Amino acid sequence: MAKRKTRHVVGQRLTGVAFLLVPALLIWLSIAIYNKQFTDVTKVTLRTGTAGHEMHPLADVKVRGVVVGEVRSIKADGAGAKLELALKPGMTDRVPSDVQARLLPTTVFGARFVSLVPPPGSAGTPIADGDVISEDRSQNAVELSEVLNHTMDILDTIQPAKLSATLNAMSRALEGRGDQIGRNFEQLDAFLTKLNPEVPALTRNLEELAKFSQNAADAAPDLLQALTDFTVTSRTLVDQRLALASLYDAVSGSSADLTDFLNANSGNIIALATESRGSLDLLRRYAPAAPCTFRTFTDFVPKMNKVLGKGTDEHGVHGMVVSIPNKGRYLPGKDRPRYDGGDGPHCPSVPYLASGNGVRVLPAGGVPGKGGAAGSGLGPANSSSENDLVNELAGPSLDEVPEELPDWSSVLVGPIYRGTEVTVK
Repeated sequence: MAKRKTRHVVGQRLTGVAFLLVPALLIWLSIAIYNKQFTDVTKVTLRTGTAGHEMHPLADVKVRGVVVGEVRSIKADGAGAKLELALKPGMTDRVPSDVQARLLPTTVFGARFVSLVPPPGSAGTPIADGDVISEDRSQNAVELSEVLNHTMDILDTIQPAKLSATLNAMSRALEGRGDQIGRNFEQLDAFLTKLNPEVPALTRNLEELAKFSQNAADAAPDLLQALTDFTVTSRTLVDQRLALASLYDAVSGSSADLTDFLNANSGNIIALATESRGSLDLLRRYAPAAPCTFRTFTDFVPKMNKVLGKGTDEHGVHGMVVSIPNKGRYLPGKDRPRYDGGDGPHCPSVPYLASGNGVRVLPAGGVPGKGGAAGSGLGPANSSSENDLVNELAGPSLDEVPEELPDWSSVLVGPIYRGTEVTVK
């Protein structure tokens, strides 16, 4: 604008007064030098939404606090402001082409300047003449701009008289307290010195707290659902409070009755426990044989079913029974059963009768290999001789040696054969 004005003035002078040409040229040259029109610069354009009231031509352009140029002109193009920046040629190597700009005030009340902010880790090519720079729109830049704008609004609304009174009151309050304030700062410095080594641990704790908070946030829906379900349970308890009260009364009554029963029978319970000790010791002694014994009974059932004719038309014991003369009346001491057990817990096979291949007839009146004479009998019921005979009868069907069968076989199947003559097939 000054240049056009100068040219206009020079034209008028040329047409009117020739001798004023030289002074006019000197004036124009002075203005051009002031505007640095003859200085070699790199011109770039900055586009921003607004330049602000405190941005003026010839304002500084800085990079990391170092002045690298100035603002030559400010124009509005309808979509914002366009600032023409003139950068010093020797400084352009320090300014990358992807740099962004922030409009910052020099002081709270001072004019603004352009701060060029290179992106972190930028290794782009240096900025060149004619490049266009955009305004920094990062979150930090936006927040900083908002803070400055709000600060200006606050400063505009502050009443100078009240501000002066506040500052005077603060001055009087701090007057004579310099030593105390100094000691407070020294204590604060000592505290921060002790706190600094713990900062990494504090940082880790805050990180763990953040993880915990995230986990709590993730679990919040389930927790809320559980609380919702609990409200249903609570409502049910409230609805059934009368029934619960009756239940509590019944339990209280039962507890009282049980207490009376225990008080009345405590001696009997103790005596029962004392008297049961012998039986329990015996059960404890034979307990290891119980599983095997029950398993033997289980294996015995299908074989005994076969002996008794299950699944056939002939039910009963499958064997040949031949009657022999009656042995006479019962004789005490001779026919009395004897139980020769007591050999401790064991798990023998249970004897039983089963049909087999082949026919074997026992000698009359004795057990093979025992030397019994005919007609001499087998002795009393459940005697060793009778048990040996029963084992001889059961051994072939069990595929066992008769001597390995238990001593109580005659107790189980002896009554079947007593008074009869048996032929085993």
